[in-house]
Amino acid sequence: MSKSFLKSSGIFTAMTFISRVFGLIRDQIIAIFFGANALTDAFFVAFKIPNFFRRLFGEGAFSQAFVPILAEAKASNDLNEVNLVINHIGTKFLKVLIITTTIFVVASPLVIAIFAWGFYINPDPTKYDAASLMLRITFPYLLFIGLTAFAGSILNSYDKFAAPAFTPVILNISIIIFAYYSSDWFSEPIIALAWGVFFGGLLQLLFQIPFLLKLGKFPKIVKGSHPSENILKKRMIPALFGVSVSQINLLVDTIVASFLISGSVTWLYYSDRLMELPLALIGIAIATVALSKLSNYFAQKDNKNFINTIDSAIKYFLIFGIPSSFGLILLAEEMVITLFQYNEFTPNAALQSSKSLIAYGAGLIFFILVKIFATIFLSMGDTKTPVKVGVVAMLSNIILNVILAYYYSHVGIAISTSLSALLNSYLLYFYLRKESIDVFSRSNKVLFLKVFISILAMGITVLLTVNPIDYFYSGTIFERVSNLLLTISLAGIVYFLALKSLRVRIIS
Repeated sequence: MSKSFLKSSGIFTAMTFISRVFGLIRDQIIAIFFGANALTDAFFVAFKIPNFFRRLFGEGAFSQAFVPILAEAKASNDLNEVNLVINHIGTKFLKVLIITTTIFVVASPLVIAIFAWGFYINPDPTKYDAASLMLRITFPYLLFIGLTAFAGSILNSYDKFAAPAFTPVILNISIIIFAYYSSDWFSEPIIALAWGVFFGGLLQLLFQIPFLLKLGKFPKIVKGSHPSENILKKRMIPALFGVSVSQINLLVDTIVASFLISGSVTWLYYSDRLMELPLALIGIAIATVALSKLSNYFAQKDNKNFINTIDSAIKYFLIFGIPSSFGLILLAEEMVITLFQYNEFTPNAALQSSKSLIAYGAGLIFFILVKIFATIFLSMGDTKTPVKVGVVAMLSNIILNVILAYYYSHVGIAISTSLSALLNSYLLYFYLRKESIDVFSRSNKVLFLKVFISILAMGITVLLTVNPIDYFYSGTIFERVSNLLLTISLAGIVYFLALKSLRVRIIS
């Protein structure tokens, strides 16, 4: 089981890694060309709103609700039933996406006033006007990426993980091209980034079509209704809160940050992006693969493999997730400087981004656990438990946001988000125990101690090999990159050698 799980998650992780590398290049270009100011704040808000809904439909509520339904249809061994589920849900989903997109495009000034209220009440209308204009351009991205997520869910259900995981590369390439070649076409160059988002979404959708055709599962528009639609509604509505609380919290972060000084939204964006790299490579990869496998095993009533899959998911979380969290904390400022601190992106912007990255990095462990724990509930068709927990965590985040942002500015926002993830993961764990599901087996408890010892060795290596921070601020890009890569490489080697010396087998 572990080899199968590692192979599937490895494919997903490899493709996701390629996507995230291009994502970092994209963010680096935006930082170099546009810096951190009122207009970048406006763009990131206009991008974050449709991207927030993308996460709900992509890695969140829609996929989490749809995949178990499709697994149940597959378990019946009725090919016609599988096609009916895909066609009917696909048709209704398309209608919802068209209506939602139309409303948000027409009402973009109102949407910005709601999601970035601080822009609206600011005496200087620059950010509000720019964000409203760019949202009209970026929001159709939701239509394209929602359908892309639907296609990806179908492919994942048939263990085709590579194409859906690679697809985001296309968005990043689109934004890079528009930033480089079309900025001069507009009176305000940053508008080019919004068009990069629009065409990136369209191309992502087109990229998925050949893979669906090859699988023989390309959706068709149909009339009438199907019982699977009602099941999806019942599971998806609460899952919007339960699974995607971390994303809702990040959106709340943006709302609160809109009241802070110019640059705050941008600082949080870059620290969030760096935190999302290991979250995607580890948390989302594990959760995506686990959902598909757990749903199939639950539908087949295969309890042994169901438990083994959970055990594998926790094992890879321990081995890869915990050291990633410590790595972000230890090398936060060095990573931000190396990747973004050039030209328009000032040393102060790098310092402020690194502060919030430390706060987000401390919460990475809990962000990943939320992904895994919620997936277990949803694979069993239980959306009520995640939603109850999610609402509590979301409300706590809102309260903490207001309090901590008052005292610690944008860093307080990141701290509150990490604390709410801690609460979310603990409550999900509590309810899993009530269901007699022991997610931390005895072997994984022993593994945790071995991982902790290995992390101590890794941390010492980082402290001994990384250059003083002044070196990074004054160094060339080659000097920055070479020292950072050397430090990360040596720390990684020491970590895995320590695991090996403690007789930890990654593949078992």
